[in-house]
Amino acid sequence: MWIGVIFWFSSQPSLVSILETFWDTMFRKIAHISEYFVLTYLFFRAYAGTRRIVFEKTALKSLVSAFIISMLDELYQTTVPGRSGNILDVGVDLIGIIFTIIILKYYTKKNEGLYYK
Repeated sequence: MWIGVIFWFSSQPSLVSILETFWDTMFRKIAHISEYFVLTYLFFRAYAGTRRIVFEKTALKSLVSAFIISMLDELYQTTVPGRSGNILDVGVDLIGIIFTIIILKYYTKKNEGLYYK
């Protein structure tokens, strides 16, 4: 469902803002980071299931899955009138993805193994 939300935003022909250019750009980049932070977390939870996890394997699968969605999203934007795909946005998305993995690593280490229920 979250991927649907991401692609819905990407399908909007123009997201007009009343903010100054600098603040509009900052807001959009923070939105990218936040979207992919949530997506990576959801992938992590889905891959972890309810069993004890091997963190590195689950994190890698989550990272790769979110990164692929990011690339597909930018590719999709090239087909939307008024939008264009931007490889730099994939890099911004990657910040959110990596930030999620770092926080999850800290959390799992703190809780010695982490079970999901």
